[in-house]
Amino acid sequence: MVDVVVIGAGPAGLSAALNLVRAKRTVLLLDANRPRNAATLRSHGFMTRDGISPLELRRLGRDEVAGYPEATVTQAVVDRVWREDDTWHVHGAWRGVEVAARARAVVLATGLRETFPALPSLRAFYGTDVHSCVECDGYDKAGTPLAFVCETADVVDRALLIGAWTDDLVVFTNGAAALTASGRARLEGAGIRVDERAVADFEGDRSGMTGVRLVDGDVVARTGAFVRPVWHADLDWVDSDLDRDDSGMVRVDRLGRTGVPGLYAVGDVTPPGPEQLIVAAGHGATTAAAVHRDLVGGLEDLRDAVQ
Repeated sequence: MVDVVVIGAGPAGLSAALNLVRAKRTVLLLDANRPRNAATLRSHGFMTRDGISPLELRRLGRDEVAGYPEATVTQAVVDRVWREDDTWHVHGAWRGVEVAARARAVVLATGLRETFPALPSLRAFYGTDVHSCVECDGYDKAGTPLAFVCETADVVDRALLIGAWTDDLVVFTNGAAALTASGRARLEGAGIRVDERAVADFEGDRSGMTGVRLVDGDVVARTGAFVRPVWHADLDWVDSDLDRDDSGMVRVDRLGRTGVPGLYAVGDVTPPGPEQLIVAAGHGATTAAAVHRDLVGGLEDLRDAVQ
């Protein structure tokens, strides 16, 4: 029995766990160690840690949390979370070893699963020449010939954002993303070219990406690319009535409360979805404060006020 189980050890979960143990809360931190950004070589924008490997950032965070006697850090794949007799129950396993715990509160910080455009060589270049987060990696691609492969309806807004880093951008809709006349005009006005033909693959060699090959055989020379993934919040193992938006993200108040007593969510699993690491860490700290205050009890007036 612990005060809080935190599920997920990305920046949001680690920050929540760290601030909770410093509030003298007993915390069990469970993590499957399958980070969405594992293929990325460097993380950016995290103060004092700019350029660090995301795996190293996670390791440092886990070690900091584990250094507190109030914390237990365990690797596990959680397969069920449910509430019974005013207590939260969490069950999981790792390499055949069962993990089970009871808690007064649970923080969901599991992040998201990504589905990328179906391009055979995408993974070969992902994290070096191909990226998904322009805020994280746009600086290092600034001024270079870039591609943006996007099959979703937000293609125009995202393309304009990428265009702030380069004046040589080609948007590839892969025959999927529909462009309106006004959308075309906005891209044209920004000097962004559009190619609506079907994309076969990225081209390149060990030295890096060299272009985008279309199904008709044409190759458009590019040295880097951004792709728009589709994100999925896999939370079917949570046996509770979570309020989720059209994208499957968990709706929360500004302090991470889900509306289910004792159940919180933070980080990429909440709207609007993926965010910079330092922002997720900040949200984790905010949610930790809310969890602690709620566990203290007798703060109904404060809870109403902050909502």
